[in-house]
Amino acid sequence: MLYHLLWPLHEAFGPLNLFRYITFRAAAAGVTGIVLTLALGPVLIRSVRRLQLGQNIREEVPASHKRKAGTPTMGGVLILAASLLGILLFGDLTNRLVQLGILMLLWLGGLGFWDDYVKVRLGKPRGLSKTTKLVAQFALALIVGAVLYFFPLEPAIRSQTNFLLFKNITVEFGWFYIPFVMLLLVGFSNAVNLADGLDGLAAGLVIVALISYAILCYVSGNVNIAGYLNVMFVSGSGEMTVYCLALVGACLGFLWFNALPAQVFMGDTGSLPLGGALALAAIVSKQEILLLLIGGVFVLEAVSVLLQVIYFRTTGGKRLFRMAPLHHHFELKGWAESQVVTRFMILAVLFGMLALGSLKIR
Repeated sequence: MLYHLLWPLHEAFGPLNLFRYITFRAAAAGVTGIVLTLALGPVLIRSVRRLQLGQNIREEVPASHKRKAGTPTMGGVLILAASLLGILLFGDLTNRLVQLGILMLLWLGGLGFWDDYVKVRLGKPRGLSKTTKLVAQFALALIVGAVLYFFPLEPAIRSQTNFLLFKNITVEFGWFYIPFVMLLLVGFSNAVNLADGLDGLAAGLVIVALISYAILCYVSGNVNIAGYLNVMFVSGSGEMTVYCLALVGACLGFLWFNALPAQVFMGDTGSLPLGGALALAAIVSKQEILLLLIGGVFVLEAVSVLLQVIYFRTTGGKRLFRMAPLHHHFELKGWAESQVVTRFMILAVLFGMLALGSLKIR
């Protein structure tokens, strides 16, 4: 809103020309996210405690997690509120990609809130049924995929993507592009949700991944830089830099309260929309394949669950890991919770640096 209100006045007041620059508005959105979460965090925590919306701990988690029972949850509301305000204030709201991003946060945030409510109010630790959640996620993913395919900002490359490590080579999906988008959105929405099991883990990993995609969105949306690095130029994708950094700021502020020992959990209210936002940033920047590297820790977490289930069923009850997702496996091997979070964060930074380095390798 500030962008639309103040930019037209730049000729009368020169400093308002700053609103022309994506980098300035992205930084402002990030600062807004941090400040709002820090300011509103204590209020939210007190309110959630007063309403007795505490986390229910499942029986199968490590014994050390039992002490976390009753910790306020639904902290994702704080992330969504702060990031959305940053986007609304400093983003270009006429940009179709930003509009899809806002829809993503509201839709998956609402789904996550419903799931958390069922867990804490109705006493069902597993929340909504898997079928209900997947139907809602795939419905949103279908809308996003259809909009990007039938109403593309760049029709010539609407169903193409950059190919990892090689220049002048693209992947053409054709009609399969919509299912491809759907799989990415649903897959990473749930992958981030699986990683949300230790204090500060999901928020920290999302921060690293979204910073990487803020850079990639800026690159793909700048015709000169995209041309220099020989990646696809996507008109309008640079505006998603504002979107990504607004979320980064909100997650950084949230981490103040979510770091070990956590005062509040984000719950599905936060993890589902953050995973969807990460996947959307990859899709609009045409760097979908890099998501497997930038989100490498999330991939490992999700794959560990899949392998555990397959191995358990095919071997008649044996376990491949001590517990899945992967972070619980290392906990049971004797790593302290803080060690698991720190080491996974180091891996996330490594993956992000390798992904950004691949731009030059091409």
